[in-house]
Amino acid sequence: MSDVVDHAWTATDGLVESAEPPVALLFGACPLRLWGMTSAERLARSLRRAGVTDIRPWTGTVVPGRRHLLVRDDHVYDAVLIADLAGARNVALASGDGRPVAAAVDAETAESAVAMLMQGAPLPAGVRAVTPADLSSAYNNALRKREAPYLLPLTPETLTDVERRMFAGSYKGVTDLVTKHVWPAPALRVTRWCAGHGITPNAVTWLSLVLVLLAMLAFWQGWFLSGLVAAWGMTFLDTVDGKLARVTLTSTKLGNVFDHGIDLIHPPFWYWAWIVGLGAAGLPLSDPGLVLAVVAGGYVLQRLQEGLFIALFKLEIHIWRPFDSWFRLITARRNPNLLLLSAGALAGRPDLGMLAVAVWTVASLLVHTVQILQALRARRKGRLQSWLAR
Repeated sequence: MSDVVDHAWTATDGLVESAEPPVALLFGACPLRLWGMTSAERLARSLRRAGVTDIRPWTGTVVPGRRHLLVRDDHVYDAVLIADLAGARNVALASGDGRPVAAAVDAETAESAVAMLMQGAPLPAGVRAVTPADLSSAYNNALRKREAPYLLPLTPETLTDVERRMFAGSYKGVTDLVTKHVWPAPALRVTRWCAGHGITPNAVTWLSLVLVLLAMLAFWQGWFLSGLVAAWGMTFLDTVDGKLARVTLTSTKLGNVFDHGIDLIHPPFWYWAWIVGLGAAGLPLSDPGLVLAVVAGGYVLQRLQEGLFIALFKLEIHIWRPFDSWFRLITARRNPNLLLLSAGALAGRPDLGMLAVAVWTVASLLVHTVQILQALRARRKGRLQSWLAR
């Protein structure tokens, strides 16, 4: 689950991008562990993801001739801040109280910057203080949301709040209503437990795959309530694995493909198994082939519509306007459809639940078709931009 970093600064802002990775010097020895790792370990992971491989604890000397990235480990930095600092020059990142806690400087300024960070000395000549908002964009394209990057003091008193803030920062801003409103509180607890016990995101994804297969088997036999337990468990773990990868900075391209591949492929098979199970349960549909074509074909067409929107407008369909983001909460994707199936099963009419999914799939396809047509018309006036980035 790799995330794209949007840089907010340019050379005209005085934050000059440098192609040469700096040497990173870490200050302090904060003993607190968050998400199963020390602050220094988290910083090292953030730095490596930002392309910085020369990472050293502060030993009292600077490295001649090298650009320096100096970072105190008694604060927690949003990964985007570390990435932007790694490419910046002659800036000091200040915390909420105005005290610099990190700096990106040239070798000749490094000793003065160390004194600034460790002893509260004045800013070195030619170095200017910036806030997180000055350094990094509040718009995160990968997570589809506008949210200021965090820079948080790390103390025993703040540890719990820091983990909550980091977890909230790992959440997508535009998603379905279950993921957005139901799963966050329990997912925080499970993610914290997994991180503390060294459980990897890929291990969670493997377990979710097992639940995918169990749900399909149960649906096929007409055991709808049992299958729904497995299905909802899978959707919950689908939330946990992504958050675990982001808060522990352990996301990989392979893990991303594995996770999203499962997400993309399994829903039509669940619908197929449900329709077969209706016959096993004595509630067959009058035209099961047609219903399957609508729900499975409609799912594929909806995903194709989303891909077409990106190809045409270089923008996701769900983040163009506020309505589009709202409609993502309820559009005919897996979790909203599971709500319809669950309602039908609990009422003793799983057949009506599947018919409701078919109707809602057609309605969602029509809405997305209108969205595409509106976007084609709006593009005549200029390039489309997400309302979250404005």
